[in-house]
Amino acid sequence: MMYWFRSLHCPLKCCQLPTTSQHCSSQHDISLAAMPESRGTIRKHLHPDRLVSPAAVMALLTVLTPVLAVVLCFLIGLMLLRSQDKETTSPGKTEGAPKADFRPWVDQDLQDDTEIKGKEEADGDWVESNEEEEIPHVPHSAPGYPEGTMLERSKDFYTLMNQRRSVRFISPEPVPREVINNAILTAGTAPSGAHTEPWTFVVVSDLGTKHQIRRIVEEEEEVNYRQRMGDKWVNDLSKLRTNWIKEYLDVAPYLILVFKQTYGILPNGEKRTHYYNEISVSISCGLLLAALQNVGLVTVTTTPLNCGPQLRLLLKRPATEKLLMLLPVGYPARDATVPDLKRKPLDDIMVHV
Repeated sequence: MMYWFRSLHCPLKCCQLPTTSQHCSSQHDISLAAMPESRGTIRKHLHPDRLVSPAAVMALLTVLTPVLAVVLCFLIGLMLLRSQDKETTSPGKTEGAPKADFRPWVDQDLQDDTEIKGKEEADGDWVESNEEEEIPHVPHSAPGYPEGTMLERSKDFYTLMNQRRSVRFISPEPVPREVINNAILTAGTAPSGAHTEPWTFVVVSDLGTKHQIRRIVEEEEEVNYRQRMGDKWVNDLSKLRTNWIKEYLDVAPYLILVFKQTYGILPNGEKRTHYYNEISVSISCGLLLAALQNVGLVTVTTTPLNCGPQLRLLLKRPATEKLLMLLPVGYPARDATVPDLKRKPLDDIMVHV
């Protein structure tokens, strides 16, 4: 059974009609499905404003469609603006970049969150400290110098190290391999947590391997400059005229890649903790820089972000090692230049209590 009712008032408020009217002036009909209640009961519970016809719904959608279109256009425009803010300029445009910084540098930009799993995943238990052998102690005495000699030696060493500069123009002239070996032996004299010596120095002189290293570094460095490093960092580097092009990786006679060993593996397969491994390896890098300066060689300290896993696999290093620093080493090129930078005076770097 189907009952048809005409509202006392048109739902769209377009007219006022008596109960007996068949249609309002806008031809709006209202229908109800069959109900068991009587006609009087339905009239009692049925409020005329709750009755909406399909025509009313269509009229409402007609009104809202332009509003929805405006909102959609606004959202699309906002997404386009945000995508443009993420783009950075090329190296040629970096020097003329505006001073305003759109994306500040934060620590998380430096985190190497990419990890390529190697085949040599270390398994096994960690060795207990009481399982290791006791280390005997032996007498030690440092060479003694008169105060005048000490002062002279300290000045001479400072003068030598004050000439150290980061040089990006390196000569392809060959360097004796034994000189490099002695420099790395010097780096290996650095102190380390619990004498774990958590460093590995990979020396690369093969032309093909050096070029592969350059390709990996430049691909990642371009992404670093354009996305990871942030506008402020890129602008700060622009005065030094640096970019992601690393020609010296092909030219330098040696590349020294310094890896930190996150933990050690004993012959029985147990893991050995390497305490303060990054600090220990960083100290050894400082000694390596001093040793290279002492023999008249130059380098530039590079820490290519997100290149470590690929370089580790290229050089067949175990998963326990992570790249800390890459040093191109050689003689300075004849036309080498460096930024005219000044170092802080003693009062700015030392506090005497």
